[in-house]
Amino acid sequence: MIDQAPDLFEDDSPKEECGIIGLYTPGREAARLAFFGLFALQHRGQESAGIAVSDSSVVRMHKDMGLVSQVFNENVLKSLPGEMAVGHNRYSTTGASVLRNAQPIFCQSLVGDIAVAHNGNLINTKALREELKAEGEHFDSTSDSELIARLLVKNMHLGPEHAVAATMRRIEGAYSVTVLTPNMVIGFRDPHGIRPMVAGRVGDGFIIASESCAFTPLDAVVDHELKAGEMVIMDKNGMRFAQGAPSKRQAMCLFEFIYFARPDSHMYGTLLYSARERMGEELAIEHPVEADVVIPVPDSGIPAALGYSRKSGIPFMEGMTKSRYIHRTFIQPDPHMREMGVRMKLTPLKEHFDGKRLVLVDDSIVRATTTSQIVKFLFESGAKEVHVRITAPPIKWPCFYGIDMCSRSELAAARMTIEEIRKHVGATTLGYLSIAATARAVGRGEDSFCLACFSGEYPIPVPENLTKMAFEMAPNIGEMATINQAQPELSLPG
Repeated sequence: MIDQAPDLFEDDSPKEECGIIGLYTPGREAARLAFFGLFALQHRGQESAGIAVSDSSVVRMHKDMGLVSQVFNENVLKSLPGEMAVGHNRYSTTGASVLRNAQPIFCQSLVGDIAVAHNGNLINTKALREELKAEGEHFDSTSDSELIARLLVKNMHLGPEHAVAATMRRIEGAYSVTVLTPNMVIGFRDPHGIRPMVAGRVGDGFIIASESCAFTPLDAVVDHELKAGEMVIMDKNGMRFAQGAPSKRQAMCLFEFIYFARPDSHMYGTLLYSARERMGEELAIEHPVEADVVIPVPDSGIPAALGYSRKSGIPFMEGMTKSRYIHRTFIQPDPHMREMGVRMKLTPLKEHFDGKRLVLVDDSIVRATTTSQIVKFLFESGAKEVHVRITAPPIKWPCFYGIDMCSRSELAAARMTIEEIRKHVGATTLGYLSIAATARAVGRGEDSFCLACFSGEYPIPVPENLTKMAFEMAPNIGEMATINQAQPELSLPG
């Protein structure tokens, strides 16, 4: 098990959510393909990783804390035979970052063992959990993902596809989910489509994943982006789609386009790298400035900086290099050491901007601590002016749909005006991209997105006092060892 430790180098950006994958690959080792797919989705979660497989009779699973490359090796993959698999990378949004909350979630059901992997966050977890506990249900974890698994088990007498539809009628919030049974893989997406999911073909088989970037290392082809409320079933009969729950409004997370998803992924029919370039162009239109050079905060600010440069005519230049070898540390950080961490992570290229007026392009400002440190060391390195341009609109409200974005009291834009933030970070000027321009850069209207973190208008009503640690008081839940389970199939009643 990989121990968790304080992160000296952690910035104040919104934290990734989770990455999921599902495969039905006749004649091929699904676990090995899932491994490479999860590796491509590593940006969505770095706390834990897991893969469950089925050989049409037995479901086996391995999961542990750490990165995909730390959790899996050749011996582990060889111990996971089967042509069907689901996999998961985790960043915790409900429940602590401990092994008992790692995924996939394993359960026994009337159709045999099942494994469930979930990206997102439910907002009616407390009520449903209390209801199931009153009925005698036992929970092994403190995550909302186990609730989905338990509801699926409860409804499995209806058959897997109908169990999914019945579960979708009970859960509320953001979810993209993959489910493994002994004989099929099912994926489904919430009725607002807040979290992404795509489906396609890999050889003679089929694949579903959070992002299309997971398809590339497998030489897979994207066929379909799941609609809000849609499910996909993959089994020996092929791949088919059905509407699992009605959708009144599509509201995909706009932050997926700004920051979370990999730039080589496609969503809403657009390449995210191109969308981020257009965000930079929109920034140049909304917030022009006289300057000598445009520099990005690597790596997420690069496409937008290129777009800003192209539209403004100001030359693009790399102003910082990013260390690729920063890992967690066991040193307990204090404020001074956190600043040292930022300086170890980002190194200024002084010769590129000494005495020059800079446009510094980044994706977001959350607490504003990292931005302050970057602006400070750019001035200390010789910059004459630093004009900060941000591709995300001001973040004023926390996310309850699967992004760990801290409390509202910690959000800079919720506590300060833009001018106050500018003074706080020490920038010469500060400009945020508007919501309308951000949506326009993606190529959709504002009503196609969840904008809650910018506007405070949540597409799904959120209960008061909802926190990610809501169920962390259960004293009888102990740490579980790494799971590698093989259970006999349960017979389906006739």
